[in-house]
Parts: sequence; structure tokens; C-alpha cells
Amino acid sequence: MQFKIPQFIEMDDRIFGPFTFKQFIYIVGGLGLAFSITRVVPAPLSYLLALGAGAMGFAFALVEIHGKPLIFFVGAVFWYLTHTKLYIWKKEKKTTSSNMKTAKAPSETPLDLPAVSANKLRDLAWGLDINEHIAQARMKEEMKKHEANTSELHLQV
Repeated sequence: MQFKIPQFIEMDDRIFGPFTFKQFIYIVGGLGLAFSITRVVPAPLSYLLALGAGAMGFAFALVEIHGKPLIFFVGAVFWYLTHTKLYIWKKEKKTTSSNMKTAKAPSETPLDLPAVSANKLRDLAWGLDINEHIAQARMKEEMKKHEANTSELHLQV
């Protein structure tokens, strides 16, 4: 028996047409605030404030920045403005031009290479040659065994 696994479970349900419940609340709240501003504040100023309130309601409902609603960023700005900040400063020494002149150029500094005598080098080369010959001999023996096993299988068939 096959079961359907729900997909997109992290998405909010669309309850009021194309809007989720949160979006609907933001829009209704912004329009309600705009309506109450037009009733309380005198006419020329009320239209500008009401337009701003309605626009903020729609912005909270519809604007997303980096996949997150605008309300998260407004909350982050509010938290940043209201909380104390910690500034850390480390004093660094600056190099002066006189120090730069006394430093040696990279080509003048000697490389620290380990000293290798002729005997050590000869021993190393001999060891590599021997190990190579041993590896080749082992490979030849394995090839002969493999050929012998395959020929025995052909004879048995």
C-alpha cells in the first residue's frame, strides 16, 4: 500500500484568497490604522499618514527580503537601536618605512634545506630501485597465477 507524503509542509496555508492568515492580518491592520487616522487627524495630513499606514500594512504582508518577511528585518532594526553595542578594538603595530628597508629581500634569504650526503642519496636511490624491482616481480607472479587459474577454468569447462 502506498501512502502520500505531504510536501511543502513549511509553507503557510492560503486561507483568504492568495493571502495567508498572517498576511491578511497585516493588510487588515494597516487598512484599519489608515481608516482610524483619517477619522482622528485633520484632512490634509491624514491622507499622507493613512497612505503610509496602508502601505506599511501591505509591505509587511507582501515584501520578502532573502526569503524572510519584512517584519523580521523591522524587528532586527528595532532590536539594534534599543540594545547596547559592544565595540572591540585591538591596537596593531604598524610597520614603518625604516623597518621595511632593513628587512632582507626574499631572494637574499637562504633556504633551509636538509643536508644530504652522497652516501645517503645513493642509499635512497638503491632502495627505490630495489623496491621497484620487488614490486615488478610480485606483479609478474600474480599475473602467472591468474593465467594459470584461468587456463584451469577453461580446461574444466
